[in-house]
Amino acid sequence: MTRPTNSNELTVDSIRDCLEGVIPAAIATSDADGTPNVSFLSQVHYVDSGRVALTYQFFNKTRANILANPIATVQLVDPATAVQYRLTLRYLHTETSGPLFESMKAKLAGIASHVGMQGVYHLLGADLYEVQRIEAVPGAALPPPVHKRGLLPAVRRSCEGMLACADLSELLDRALADLRDGFGIEHALVLMLDECAGRLYTVAAMGYSVSGVGSEVALGDGVIGVAARERTPIRVTHMTTDYAYSRAVRAGVADAGVDLPPVTEIPFPGLPEPHSQLAVPILAGPKLVGVLFVESPQEMRFCYDDEDALATVAAQLGAMILAFRQPGAPPEEQAEDGSVPADGTAAVIRHYAADDSVFIDHDYLIKGVAGAIFWKLARDYVRQGRTDFSNRELRLAPDIRLPDLAENLEARLILLQRRLAERCPFLGIEKTGRGRFRLIVQRPLALEDMA
Repeated sequence: MTRPTNSNELTVDSIRDCLEGVIPAAIATSDADGTPNVSFLSQVHYVDSGRVALTYQFFNKTRANILANPIATVQLVDPATAVQYRLTLRYLHTETSGPLFESMKAKLAGIASHVGMQGVYHLLGADLYEVQRIEAVPGAALPPPVHKRGLLPAVRRSCEGMLACADLSELLDRALADLRDGFGIEHALVLMLDECAGRLYTVAAMGYSVSGVGSEVALGDGVIGVAARERTPIRVTHMTTDYAYSRAVRAGVADAGVDLPPVTEIPFPGLPEPHSQLAVPILAGPKLVGVLFVESPQEMRFCYDDEDALATVAAQLGAMILAFRQPGAPPEEQAEDGSVPADGTAAVIRHYAADDSVFIDHDYLIKGVAGAIFWKLARDYVRQGRTDFSNRELRLAPDIRLPDLAENLEARLILLQRRLAERCPFLGIEKTGRGRFRLIVQRPLALEDMA
């Protein structure tokens, strides 16, 4: 089958699939004397229905030609149908800062992190172009793919469902369930920001053999870290190499000459061979809260529509997280104590003050703020026999060193609760009311502080 050449009905929106970067684009320019030059582009970025942006990475012949003659021709290929389009562009200006530049810089950095080209792919500027004409090039083409069901109903159901959640734990579980049931996404993570450490930690996961709750990613590291640092969605649709997910970093403490505990690394629960990934920042007003991350072994699984839809879901998630952080109603009446008396061999709990890491019977549990919280709970239980606690007292406890509400105490408690459920059947945390919880202990505890 062939496609007619018809520029009257084509807009950038109608050929948006060509801007995925699956097939490299070619650009033709000419100098002031009319001598032509053809080269390839790293990225053609969608701006709106009448504009695109091209990456400016090197001062080469293409760049010199554009500055001398602002008209360029770009050839794109639809990755699904193989239809080719020819765009006539007029150069407007170059942006070296601002939302467009940061979005392209982040996406380029995300792609570079997956192909081992960090330090080589360096964006100098985002060249903005007006699209003057789009032509479909005649030639053989594949049948168009079956039109996917619209995502708007799934977005609506997800946002309505999150509004009905009673607490942060339910909210996280509901968000992931909606991704599975409404969007058909099988692998997803929610990571929260540890602003002081400059890292993100996993609090909820779906579709992996291990949950990875507590695993970490540094800001700016890989697709997830770049999305967080730049506060813009990062989407890669054609993975061809394994991605080395970020792990916990211990070098900073080691360089300071501090004795380190055994390795405190929780494996990141990523797919061994992902071919599509999308990381969307979760924002609460102007503040970064975390990242919603999805991936698939299928190439081109996430398109622009998925990015727009999940950005909307992430915005609702951020608003709900912010709402759960606000002071609420007085605590509910304390629940009946249903814990089982501690019995049997004592469990050894070892705490390292350098990073507040906690080990139980030589197995790593948690570190950081969540580790400091658990160490306080264990101390109070052993010394005072306490099992019931409140969020308010934890916020005020000087030994936890919680900087401010931005640290999201509720998320830390969820992280601790889920790690205990995975690693320690004789220890647990259960909610007993609004802002109240209970430490469940079914074996004696022996504390060792390695400070």
